Amino acid sequence: MTFAEKILRFNSSLSLDNNRLPERIEAMNPFRDENSDLINKLTSLFYHKYYNDDHPRKLILGINPGRLGAGATGIPFTDTKRLSGDCHIPVSEIKTHEPSSVFVYEMISAFGGTELFYKSFYISSVSPLGFVKINEKGKALNFNYYDRVDLQNAVLPFILKTIRLQLEFGIDTKTCFCLGTGKNFKFLKKLNGEYGFFNKIVPLEHPRYIMQYKSKQKQQYIEKYMQLLRDGQS
Repeated sequence: MTFAEKILRFNSSLSLDNNRLPERIEAMNPFRDENSDLINKLTSLFYHKYYNDDHPRKLILGINPGRLGAGATGIPFTDTKRLSGDCHIPVSEIKTHEPSSVFVYEMISAFGGTELFYKSFYISSVSPLGFVKINEKGKALNFNYYDRVDLQNAVLPFILKTIRLQLEFGIDTKTCFCLGTGKNFKFLKKLNGEYGFFNKIVPLEHPRYIMQYKSKQKQQYIEKYMQLLRDGQS
């Protein structure tokens, strides 16, 4: 079974019971929602294009999917613009723009392009399913697994299970890269201290933080990513 086939099987198995989540918090599961046929087609094309082998890869873990990135395409930090433009996988049915995706694909380009990058790295999230909070007006807003202690406690078994499953893909566990130098890194570091998933976890500023607050220094952060990712390959 190839790396791609393992990822696709994993995605299709993802499930979180909304009834077990705190009130007004819902999980997003693009692999089972009303657009699942499209999502499964796009992810199949993407992963067969870049992961149709059995090469080991380093793991990069974000927080959890957002509505406009992996929540819409099923591919972490990849909105429809990057999927069509950088990955050359056309998608016309939906259109999304996610600032985090802009940074990630500029970084991938600096690394040497999608083929080279995805041969070395696999991107996922601490929680591979994302969350929304339903406000008083019924609008769904992005929510992180660590934003409420009761949510974090509710999804902890899911997080542990999915990390273990992904390590079976062929992950090089010497170094894991964590996107987010604050709460996400603190949580993952504590988890790793208890369960010993990786020899080392290297934190990187989250792409959303960079694009929202440090956009003028974007190139400096791309260079930082380059140095740490390349150092982590050795």
